[in-house]
Amino acid sequence: MMKFTKQDFIFLVGGIIIYVVDIGVDFWVASKYFCQGQYSWSILILSFRGLSSLITQVFSYEWFKNDWEGTDTGKLKWIFLVHLFQCGIFIRYWFALKYGCQAAFKQNSGGDASETDPPNFIQKQVIDVVTDINMLRVFKTFLETTPQLFVQIYILMEHSKNNFCQYAAIFMSFCGISISTVDYQVSLRKSLPDKDEFHVLSKLVYLFYKLFTITSWILSISLITLLSVRTSVILLIFLWICGFTWTLKQHTTFCKSMKMEYLYRTVVGIILIFTFFNIKGRKTNYCISIYYATHTVVTLGILLVYMFWKPSVIKGIDFIIVSILTVLSLVLGIIFLAVYYRRFHPTAYCRPQACSDEVDGEAEQKDRVKTSRFQNFIMQ
Repeated sequence: MMKFTKQDFIFLVGGIIIYVVDIGVDFWVASKYFCQGQYSWSILILSFRGLSSLITQVFSYEWFKNDWEGTDTGKLKWIFLVHLFQCGIFIRYWFALKYGCQAAFKQNSGGDASETDPPNFIQKQVIDVVTDINMLRVFKTFLETTPQLFVQIYILMEHSKNNFCQYAAIFMSFCGISISTVDYQVSLRKSLPDKDEFHVLSKLVYLFYKLFTITSWILSISLITLLSVRTSVILLIFLWICGFTWTLKQHTTFCKSMKMEYLYRTVVGIILIFTFFNIKGRKTNYCISIYYATHTVVTLGILLVYMFWKPSVIKGIDFIIVSILTVLSLVLGIIFLAVYYRRFHPTAYCRPQACSDEVDGEAEQKDRVKTSRFQNFIMQ
């Protein structure tokens, strides 16, 4: 297991600041739309915020219950109350700051201690806590930040009224997507012993791969929505059904209860609308090729429809700019995707999960859930 360093602690503090600022920007944007009489946009922005907050609080509380199983029930009641008021993430950040400060500043880095020694124990504590936070941030990114980014870009295309409020929201959305995807990969490498260290260059390549492919897809969906909101909704629902069905066939085992497992699969289905994730940690060259080939075909099809149909909902110069950005983002995203999997993707995967009908496999799976929840989470 890799160390939690001072640099990691600084990034943790930065993540807290961005999280708080993001909340403020959401309410600021919603209030601006409300004051302008655009109540539907205001409600939509707040709905994404409320839905993502509710789901992340549910997962956070369930993880606390699993981790504190057999401990004082009074603590769990207090934790439940905090999550009921949608503040569970701040409890997790408090634990992360507490353990992170001890691991990064108050411990000697020398020596090869065993896993039971206090230094390694603190290191494992802080990495586990930060990993849980990054899991929740991935949920938040694709339940709230990415849909909000899509809405903001659609509003700019439809009304062509640019203001600082909208640009601030779009900027915060891009920051949220970028930081959460990179932090997710960093946590993955730190949590799993058979993963290589995530160096600066590999972080940048991975960041650009995700950012460009997501940007291209969001622009494409925005163009569809300009043509027909109903068609856009039908497409998104169809994509979610495909993603949800794929998670069912993968037989994910992330949660202890089946209710939470189905909620998890529902969330993963939403994530798969916007980007590809390998939910079982297995080699998926075939699946990822089909995924992005489909996105490429749909994106090019949308641009061809606009090129030949020339609908009046978008001006010629606007279409040229949007189409160039869409194609450029798609090409760059595919290039960074190929470079990442060719040069920077870890060749060592997690231990293959045994079949569920083997007794030893079941016991081993339970041990993995207890020791590292991240081993059953979505992996890239």
